[in-house]
This record gives sequence, C-alpha cells and structure tokens, in this order.
Amino acid sequence: MSVRVRFAPSPTGFLHVGGARTALYNWLFARAKGGTFVLRIEDTDADRSTDASTQAILDGMRWLGLSWDEGPGVGGEYGPYFQTERRAHYERRAAELLAGGHAYHCWCTADELAARRAAQAERGEDPRYDGACRRLSDAEREAKRASGAPAALRFACPAEGESAWDDVVRGRVSFRNEVLDDFVLVRTDGLPTYNFACVVDDLDMRITHVVRGDDHISNTPRQLLIYAALGATPPVFAHASMILGPDGKRLSKRHGATSVEAFGELGIVPEGMVNFLALLGWSYDGKQELFSLDELAKVFTLEKIGANPAVFDTQKLEWVNGQHLKRLDEGERVRRVKAFLASRGRPIDGRGEPWCTAFVRALGERLRTLADAETVGAFALADEVACDEEAFAAAAAKSGARAATEALADFVERDAEFSLASLEAGTRALAAERGMKAGELIGLARLALTGQKTSPGIFEVLWLTGRERATARLRAAAARMPAGEPT
Repeated sequence: MSVRVRFAPSPTGFLHVGGARTALYNWLFARAKGGTFVLRIEDTDADRSTDASTQAILDGMRWLGLSWDEGPGVGGEYGPYFQTERRAHYERRAAELLAGGHAYHCWCTADELAARRAAQAERGEDPRYDGACRRLSDAEREAKRASGAPAALRFACPAEGESAWDDVVRGRVSFRNEVLDDFVLVRTDGLPTYNFACVVDDLDMRITHVVRGDDHISNTPRQLLIYAALGATPPVFAHASMILGPDGKRLSKRHGATSVEAFGELGIVPEGMVNFLALLGWSYDGKQELFSLDELAKVFTLEKIGANPAVFDTQKLEWVNGQHLKRLDEGERVRRVKAFLASRGRPIDGRGEPWCTAFVRALGERLRTLADAETVGAFALADEVACDEEAFAAAAAKSGARAATEALADFVERDAEFSLASLEAGTRALAAERGMKAGELIGLARLALTGQKTSPGIFEVLWLTGRERATARLRAAAARMPAGEPT
C-alpha cells in the first residue's frame, strides 16, 4: 500500500514549533516514499477552535513550504477534512462498537464522577472510571434511556492482556490493559473524543503511518483497542521526542516565540526554519547539518528520528538561518532584506538598487537573521545611532583624536568622487599625514559613524551613510572629544 500520512492539528492557536516539526516529518516521509500527505483539522473542541486559528495554521504551513495533497482548500477522496463535518462517520463507527459489545452508554453525571474520583483519591487509588454503567442490567439501561437523561458512550476495556506496538522510534512499547479504564468515545453532546475521532479518521483516510510527538504515547494503547474492536489493522506508529527549551523544560511560550510565523517576524527565513526543525530530533549522518527542503525529502527516514529529547537552541537556529541566507543568490537576499525592513517600517527601496545591494553586501557574515539588517545596519538606516560610551571615551581620550576626527570630516565633505576606492585611499593617506596608523583613524571613524567598536567595513559604512550624514556624525563626535595636541 502506498504511504499515507497526516498532520492533524487542533485550531486552538497558531502553528507552534512542536506541531510544525510534526508536520515537517510527515511531509518529508510522504515525499521520500512517493506517498500522500493529508492535512486534517481536528476542530471538535467547539469552545476553543476558531476560524482564525485554522487560517493561522494554514498560513504557517504555507510559509514553511509544506503543501498538502489532501485537505482544506484541496479536497480529496477521503474528506471531509474538518472533524466537525464528519459526524456521520463517528456515528457509524460508534454503532459498530455498540453492536459488537465493545461499547456501552454511560449516564453518570459530572458531579457523580467527581465525587467518585475524590473518594478514590482519599483511598490512595488512581482516579479512574469505576464501571458503574457497565454493570447495569438490561432493565436498568432501558429505564435510563426512557428517562431521556443524556448519555456518553464508553469503550469496554478488556481487563486482561496488553496493548503493545513496535514503535519505529522507541521500539517495543506495551501497556497492561488493566491500567486503562473505560474511556469515553462520544460525549453527551454527541461529539467524539480525541482518541475515537482520531482512529475513525485514520481508518477512513487509509492512513498507513502515524508520526507524532511522544506526548501521544499514552493515547496509543487506547487507540489500539479501538482498532482491534473494529477489526482493523492499526497504522505504523513513530513517536518523536519532545522539544525542550534551553532550561531543560518543555518548550513553551516562556521561551520566546513558539509560532513559526513569529520566527519569521524575528528575521528567520523559511529555509532556515525548516532545516532547523528537521534537526530537532533527526540526524542524517551526524555530520551534515545544512539541507534544503528538497534535499531533506531525499534522505529523510523515520528510523533516524532519535528517542532522546531535542533542545531548542536559538543560537543554532540563527547559525543555520545565516547559512541559508548565504545560500541565496544576491538578488534574492537583497529582496528579502528589503521586504523585512519594509515590514519594520524602514523601507529602503527609495535609495536605489545599487545602494540596497551594497548595503546587504556590507552586512556580510553578520547577516544571520534578517533582523540583523536592522541592528547591524542601523548606522545606515537611522538618523542617530546608539553609542558605546565606554569605548567612545577610551578612544576620545587619546592624544590627537579630536583633531584627527575633524580632519576626517573635512576630507569626507570635500571628497569629490565619494566612492569606496576614494574614501579608502583618502582615509589611509590622511592617517599617514598625521603620523597615525590607519587602524587608529578607522577606529575613531567607526565609533563616530556607528557608535560601536565593530561594524561592517568602514569604507562601506562611510559610503552607505552618505556624505552629509557621515560628515555631520564625524563633526558631532569630534565636538564631544577633549581638545588636545595631535601626536
């Protein structure tokens, strides 16, 4: 049978990092095997599911470049692909389970269940359903039905044996059936629970492999019991490890941006995000780390997903992202920088293509995220720059610093050519005339123009800042320096 996998998010928020990785692994496996990638929206949580969240998930998938073969907006042979539109499917399967003696109606109220759980806790027992309605006689059941009281549908768990599977990532996993209680399949409002809807949908959509996070391991034995009761063969399961924050705790909002599109707003490009997500728990050969999406699809296998937790390392993400920015041809890199700066209210289109290209070239290796264009390139974008006062004071205290800075301002103002070549030649000549090392004068210029001890090449900085603004900054910096005789 051809591989069929699915990503089935709940539309209760954005596409977070863990969900994005799950989607990616499924997409890559489908592409590697020439199979089908299904997107299914599990929207039965009526209180929390929203259209806005659904759209955010779809947008996040598209931003990552993960197109789906079946699902919302695409259709497919096994739809609908929203669970709220699949109620007839759940009713049909529920009837099968009832007819086969694998399920029963439960009329226990929420208050009754809570009281029993509290009593179990007081006795030191694990809270679980006590099977009260499973023990009802036929007459008692008929009386309950006749009363019109709302009823849920519970699965009749076997009291013996085990539910086990060979997980692609974790090997043999088993649960004793006796530790499972009679879980709810359909709520009193007629909507299915997660485990029941998941099984029904995966059966109806012919899903062959379920690739998901290890937080679902505890759901798997219950799902296996449902498959068995329906006389169906379960899919192959692969449970990827959890993702931890740098503090060793499960990744959450407290660790910063967890929405994939939020990372885009921080300057991460889709190519970098996809590559980084793939490495959160998967490794090709322990050496190669940089992959395009197409390259990943050629080498990805479920067997190389690791069982140990993955750590979300922001520095590693930025490094990977920077490598993908370097992989882009210059024109595309410039286009992305321009688009990002425009989104931040700093459009640079009006400065002309030669300026924009030179600006991105000057950023060079410092461009690890698109946001670096705004910070590293602040000298060319802002009228004023933040100054490292300690570094400035140290440089300004040197004998002749003020006079040298004023002389450089005069040169920049008069340089008729005002090109990279003329600025470099003139600056170096000026340093020689004043008996200074070129590096000393360049250091003064860098602090005056950027406010920092490090920056892109100083001659690119001069040219990009522009004659008028560069001259003004040099003069303003000189005015802040103590007067003194040049050395």
